[in-house]
Amino acid sequence: MSKRVTFPHSRRPSMSRASGVVVAAGLGASMVFGAGAAFASSGTADTAAIAGVATADSVAKQATAQSKAAAKAKTDKADKAEAAKKAAAKKKASWEAPVSHYVLSATYGTGGDRWASKHSGQDFAVPIGTKVEAAHTGRVVKAGPNGGGDGPAYGNAIVIKHANGKYSQYAHLSKIEVKVGDRVNTGDEIARSGNTGNSSGPHLHFEIRTSPNYGSALDPVAYLRTVHVKV
Repeated sequence: MSKRVTFPHSRRPSMSRASGVVVAAGLGASMVFGAGAAFASSGTADTAAIAGVATADSVAKQATAQSKAAAKAKTDKADKAEAAKKAAAKKKASWEAPVSHYVLSATYGTGGDRWASKHSGQDFAVPIGTKVEAAHTGRVVKAGPNGGGDGPAYGNAIVIKHANGKYSQYAHLSKIEVKVGDRVNTGDEIARSGNTGNSSGPHLHFEIRTSPNYGSALDPVAYLRTVHVKV
């Protein structure tokens, strides 16, 4: 017969206690790891949120910058258009001398053997081929040889009618670059200076008239002064 071995009550393991320890340990581990997992999860979410906010902020700033740039470009374009419009209006309204870099020679009203009567315009001494510009906006009413119809003394000539009832005449030209009916603006090139007709040397003969025809000339220098042009 085998002997039955018995353990003192105090030394016998308690299954319920052991189970409790295991369960407690499990819960503790679960809590610790759960917290870690939760922390990790929270950290990932926060990082993504921060990145999302940063990206959104960057996009918003870029959009604002682009909007400002577009608005500035639009304003600049409008300013340039307005400046061009004002410049065009000013050019249309203003008068100017018909040539640049000149020397004044024979003046209006001068008498002498060169003219059948007193000199009817102002002479601008310039080299042959100098650019001749319209002194004011208007329409060409005469253009051609024989003074454009005013006589051979003028050589090649042009007459322009202006809105205020005045006419400007350009004579002794080497080249005519407009034709009757053309509309020109202040400063437009209309011809090249020359020495044609009754001319004692290269120059531009310039008149201001009250009609398109010879015999209606005014003192051109005095007239230009009234429209704020000094020659």
